[in-house]
Amino acid sequence: MKNTLIAAHDPEGVGLAAVQVGINIRLFIIRPKKREKIKIFINPEILKIESGTKSKTENKQKVETKTTLEGCLSVDKIWSEISRPQKIHLKYQTIDEAMHEEWFEGFEAVIVQHEVDHLDGILFTRRALEQNTTLFEEKRGKLHKIEL
Repeated sequence: MKNTLIAAHDPEGVGLAAVQVGINIRLFIIRPKKREKIKIFINPEILKIESGTKSKTENKQKVETKTTLEGCLSVDKIWSEISRPQKIHLKYQTIDEAMHEEWFEGFEAVIVQHEVDHLDGILFTRRALEQNTTLFEEKRGKLHKIEL
């Protein structure tokens, strides 16, 4: 899996779930930046999504989300803007069998959610359809809207 992630260059690989390479276990790896060490997550579970501020009119918690362009090593040359929470609390096991709970923010939080989705059988294209966002196909370095 590490070799597959490192070898991905167009697009650059930042995460890979075991199911993407035909291994049916709840494990994924991430490497948000090229020079970072690859992190391994076994049996991950999102425990909490950080709430933002309370809406004064509805008195409900609003989750802070950010929309970013996502792609996937399993869905070549397809992209979409996906909105995801920017802070999550994850419980997981490492390769040395130690249990951890950790908060992830920003780009790392997005990667973790994308990979947990893979483990749950969800591709980012499903998120795009749920969020009613446009899917794009990359052709010769340019994005072209996919008509559904």
